[in-house]
Order: sequence, then C-alpha cells, then structure tokens
Amino acid sequence: MPQTLVIIPTYNERENIQSIVARVLSAVPGSEVLVVDDASPDGTGELAGALAARHPNVHVLHRLTKEGLGAAYLEAFTWGLSRGYDRLVQLDADGSHLPEQLPDLLAAAETADVVLGSRWVPGGAVRNWPWHRLALSRGGSTYSRILLNLPQQDVTGGFRVYSANALERMQLNRVDSLGYCFQIDMLLHAVRAGLRVVEVPITFIERTHGTSKMSGAIVLEAMARVTRWGLTGRGIRRQGAAAPTPSSRLG
Repeated sequence: MPQTLVIIPTYNERENIQSIVARVLSAVPGSEVLVVDDASPDGTGELAGALAARHPNVHVLHRLTKEGLGAAYLEAFTWGLSRGYDRLVQLDADGSHLPEQLPDLLAAAETADVVLGSRWVPGGAVRNWPWHRLALSRGGSTYSRILLNLPQQDVTGGFRVYSANALERMQLNRVDSLGYCFQIDMLLHAVRAGLRVVEVPITFIERTHGTSKMSGAIVLEAMARVTRWGLTGRGIRRQGAAAPTPSSRLG
C-alpha cells in the first residue's frame, strides 16, 4: 500500500488543528500527518507537538518564522521525499478541505501524477462564501488559466495529491512563489513536466473557527504576478513547450 503523507501548514490554527488531524487519520487509516507550523503565536506548534508525542503517525516541523505557504510546503515536500513517502497531500488546517473526501483524491492518484481537488468542475461546490469572495476566487482562477494556457478549471485550489515521482520531476528548486500564487506556480511546473493532472470535484467549506489569511489584496497581488508571467512568456503556449497533457475530471 502506498505511503501517504498529509501535509498541514499552520499559522494560528490552535482551534482547528486537533480536530483536523483526527479527521485525517480517521478518513485515511494508515496515513501519516506532518504539521508545518510557522511559529504560531497562539501555541499551535506546541499543541501539534503534544499530538505528535501521543501519536506515532503525527509529525511536526517547527519553522522559526512566518515565510509563506509556499516555503512551508517546499520544506515539507523535501522532508517527505527524503523519508520515502509515495504520495504527498496538501490540506488546509481550517476545515475548508474535507478530510472525508481525501479517499476520492487518493483513488484518482492511483492512475494520475497530480490530483486537484476542484471546486469548479461539475460536482464541485463552495459553501458559506459571500458572493464577492466567490467571484474573486473563481475569477482569479479563470484569469490565470486563460492567461497561462492551463487546461485545468481550478488552478488556485490547495487540496491536492502529488506522487513522489511527480514532485521529483517538477524542478521544485525553480518554484519561487511563496504566497497565494504558489498553487498556480506548482501547477505550471506539473503541466510543463508532462505529468498527468486530473481534477476531482470537492466541496469547499468556509472555516468556522479562527481568521482567514486570505484577502482581496493578496489575490490582487497574485494576479499581478500571473499577469507578468503571461506577458513575459511563462505560460505554457508561449513557453514553446510541448502541448500540455489534457486535464481529466473524475467523479
């Protein structure tokens, strides 16, 4: 059975971390969890450390400063690859990604290199978001995929499964986005590498505890970077690369 590592980055998620870890271990028995904490002032790292002390399938990376989502994931990928995990999962700590849907993504990963949990394919859904945030998120994803010639529908979502082989082929040392743009940057690298990317519909649920780190300013900054990428030829078509592997939808 493939070894699965579920990576959960945290910053001030003390109210959520215990529940989300328990749900992951229940949804995918035998999986392991890596909490990557960016020195949360609310004690999330200490609580995660206590969970790890009680459960052999829970591990913690304590980072010294808050350097962004991308930096946390890149360090976690290095940690997981060096320990021989076959599949590495991205999962938010706030409950917006349902661990109960992870078996569907892992099933798709049996025949795919990269699996995207997608809000924007048929069967996908978003709950409890105001209309303006929904429009901002969907609009940002649509803008990015058109400008960069990406065939996938949800290019900004963060609920994903990567095979170890995929990550090793994606030239992670060239991923330089640390914030909201990280997900787009990773997908660009996957498509350029000729990997098979599939989308599985998920239900995204707005957090009920804690404060979201997302803001309009963060999204607009990311879109500015995507615009630069498009204008400077970083997108798939203008890059001169081979045609991207067609995206598939499962569900």
